[in-house]
Amino acid sequence: MLINLHTHLEGRVRPSTAAALAPAAGLDAGIDWQRALELDAPSDLTDYLAKVSSSYPFFGSRASLTRIAREAVEDAHADGQSYLELRFGPATHVRDGFGLTDVIAAVCEGVKQGIAITGMPAGVVVAALRLHDAETNEAVARAAARFAGDGVVGFDLAGDEARFPDLHAFAGAFAIARAAGLGLTCHAAEAAPAQAALDAVELLGVSRIGHGAHVADDTEVLARVVDAGVAIEVCPTSNLYTGAVASLDAHPAGRFREAGVAVVIGDDNPRQTGAPLSREHALLADTLGFDALALRRLADDSIRVGFMEEHVRSALAVRAG
Repeated sequence: MLINLHTHLEGRVRPSTAAALAPAAGLDAGIDWQRALELDAPSDLTDYLAKVSSSYPFFGSRASLTRIAREAVEDAHADGQSYLELRFGPATHVRDGFGLTDVIAAVCEGVKQGIAITGMPAGVVVAALRLHDAETNEAVARAAARFAGDGVVGFDLAGDEARFPDLHAFAGAFAIARAAGLGLTCHAAEAAPAQAALDAVELLGVSRIGHGAHVADDTEVLARVVDAGVAIEVCPTSNLYTGAVASLDAHPAGRFREAGVAVVIGDDNPRQTGAPLSREHALLADTLGFDALALRRLADDSIRVGFMEEHVRSALAVRAG
């Protein structure tokens, strides 16, 4: 069972859709969008995010956002996925006359359309961004809260951890999201040391950590993550491209599993990396030592810690057997 708990809308734009939307976005329709959206080689998180941002011009209208979100659900379903949590940073896509509520509503509508077409359940995770100030991120949290129970299931912090490591400024936004009943996760210990993951748990109250690759570098932090029952959302190929790991066979997912971490999986930005969830899942089995029992535990943990509604959780649990 493929349950995708960490993937970004901005990293799922089809090249064909980019080409179709380019004229309205003021871009050259003749650009090779397959090449423009994909990464050439591993680098660092800053370069990686710059490539992801090449899709931002396509998110400036209700119609385009709805289309991209719908297609993201369709593509996940075509990849064999059983559930999708689709995260994105709405503040980046605000335009004059098209505010945070409009942006989130457009994405939720696209996800609902995708669910209707495919029958695959999905939810939206709204992300605050590290480069934005507290006021902006708290506005994002309030907008996300308006859609709790109506498409939005979680709240995240994303962005360049190397440039903006301090988490204190985001506590207010997470308090708003928590009060609305949203699940909480945070990108942490991807470009920063292991302690960043504990900071996210203690300062923001998250139950999941996005990436968390460097948690494996500190045995004390690793033990505390296990004791706290915090899940780590691993995205192996993405971690290679951001420079968080030196090679795919060096990814710490296996060490997390052996230590007792609740490991779940995502494909992060599959358009940039060329690695959809089915490939990431196969990588766990073929390269990182996940046998049938470990893969079953991964599915069970994903169902348990996912931010889905309870009827979706129950249905997935029945399917998993």
